[in-house]
Amino acid sequence: MTYLTRAAVAAGALLAATGLLAAGPAHAAPHDQDSGNWLRLTVTRGETPSGDVRGTTLLCDPPRGHARAAEACAELTTADGDIGRIPARRVFCPALYAPVNARARGRWNGRPVDFRQTYTNTCVMNARTGAVFALDA
Repeated sequence: MTYLTRAAVAAGALLAATGLLAAGPAHAAPHDQDSGNWLRLTVTRGETPSGDVRGTTLLCDPPRGHARAAEACAELTTADGDIGRIPARRVFCPALYAPVNARARGRWNGRPVDFRQTYTNTCVMNARTGAVFALDA
């Protein structure tokens, strides 16, 4: 056996032993199923797509995947999954221009969700979207 063949056999044996290489059908991730409510959330700082990007997948059946999942799911339930219908909070936000781009893609009650909005700063974003994009909380 050559060195590469022995290395490949050893790597396969290691993966099989640790359970990382498993036989059987692949199963879809929970957020790939039509049942359940889920959103892939991203927040990008700056005006260009190459800025600082944060993201997570919010799952709501039960709430998880997000620092404030229960609160975000409750707000989305009240708004029937429409982020634009979440009531804005009355807060004082500084007139500082530090743009953030919020994006949510997923499914809510069987319907596709594709939300995109640019806000002047994080404070304004959080005031208008509640806990949904509060990824640092």
